[in-house]
Amino acid sequence: MLILPLSIFMTTIFTILIIFRVKTRHMLKYSEKIPGPKTLPILGNALDFGLRHEDYLDRIIQLVKKHLPVVRVWIGPFLIIGVTDPKHIEAVMSSHKHIQKAYFYATLMPWLGTGLLTSWGKKWKVHRKILTPSFHFQILEKFIDVFNSNGDILVQRLSSHVNGPKFDITNYIVTCTLDVICESTMGVSVKAQSNGTTQYVNAVSRMGEIVMLRSLKPWLYPDTLFAATALKRLQTKCLNVLHRTTETVIRTRKLDLLAETRNKGAEQREEHVFGRKRHVNFLDLLIEVSSNSGAGLTELEIREEVDTFMFEGHDTTSSCSLFTLWALAKHQDVQERVLHELRTIFDNTDRKAKYEDLQAMKYLEQVIKESLRLYPSVPLFGRELTEDVLVDGYVFPAGSNVIFIPQMTHMNPDYFPDPEKFDPDRFLPENTVNRHPYCYIPFSAGPRNCIGQKFAMLEVKSLLSKLLRNYKFYLGDPEEKMKLNGELVLRSINGINLKLERRDW
Repeated sequence: MLILPLSIFMTTIFTILIIFRVKTRHMLKYSEKIPGPKTLPILGNALDFGLRHEDYLDRIIQLVKKHLPVVRVWIGPFLIIGVTDPKHIEAVMSSHKHIQKAYFYATLMPWLGTGLLTSWGKKWKVHRKILTPSFHFQILEKFIDVFNSNGDILVQRLSSHVNGPKFDITNYIVTCTLDVICESTMGVSVKAQSNGTTQYVNAVSRMGEIVMLRSLKPWLYPDTLFAATALKRLQTKCLNVLHRTTETVIRTRKLDLLAETRNKGAEQREEHVFGRKRHVNFLDLLIEVSSNSGAGLTELEIREEVDTFMFEGHDTTSSCSLFTLWALAKHQDVQERVLHELRTIFDNTDRKAKYEDLQAMKYLEQVIKESLRLYPSVPLFGRELTEDVLVDGYVFPAGSNVIFIPQMTHMNPDYFPDPEKFDPDRFLPENTVNRHPYCYIPFSAGPRNCIGQKFAMLEVKSLLSKLLRNYKFYLGDPEEKMKLNGELVLRSINGINLKLERRDW
């Protein structure tokens, strides 16, 4: 009785292997010349990463260290080439040909669709061109009041912890950055800090787990198999929260614009907001473009971009802010140097920061950059190659996925001597002038670099400077070691536990 089912199973496996060999013949030819661990049939190296998503980043880093500077693994049918050398990174990242994201970005599409993060080809180029003006410096200047007002709320919320025991500051920072991205680029106040909003934040975190689990478990790739899992049911719940939130933001902004149009008159409204003489914020720009007959964005495309920027705009900046705060708490001498700079800029007054003040925070910017070197907000990203790439004697074959691991690249002693040391002076102008342009990639690089990096730097400067003018930060437990979790953004599994005192400004 078992002979027939067993023969069917073996035939199926054999057929899959034959198809795999045929479809990947070109990649197999070159992958054998790239160092990497032994593989299993069908699964490849999927089991090498363990089963818990919390362990993935450590496993990846250990694997890369063992085979530096290039490592090859197979995850099911996908050839993954991990690179850390700036020359290898530049060969792929600088190219206008290799702009399609790696295979695992497909697991983001139920959430983000084909927004700016996941799209490629003509759609990506058109949307990038449309959205770039919304991050012009003249627009960024107008966000300073939003940074200040939400920073004030954060300072007030933290006051209950003054001289108290250690506490995890993570949720305080995350809700603040969520308020900032919505109020500034979307023109809508979600009051995450005031309302204690956690549903959207939790849904983002859980989606990160789901994406990582699917990315490294080939048996979860087929939608038919994934649909039968508890993970799929969790994803559906998360997507309901995420899409409902972004749809509410879009609907609210449209109603606000309609009300303003009625109050001011359509002609005056168009001149005031959509006039060619000034730029508009991100969501207003999307709505304006969608109203242009024949050339507009669809309702779905608007939601995809809002989903993308609400996620990227709050989660990456919160990660950067959290790890920088932790570094400042650990390195009291660096915290004092930042304070000295702030006292010089503000002349010991309690006035609110202006755009020019944020631009003058040169040392604080060095601190943030050094934090991003050691704790890059996005721990992994990658591209799918459309043609062979020859570099340093290796051939990265067409169809393979080149993965970048910023944390490993940033630890290269050729560019960052004594790389484990936290040293903001690495980013003094005279120390960066001769560095390879692809040895430091926290915001990616090349044509697909982060469109919002200037916005992010201004926001983090505003947030941290306000906190440091009000509080002195200490580690909650100087002996505690962070356990890093690499999902969509870098997180500390055990939180960012700090103590604080009122600052004598």
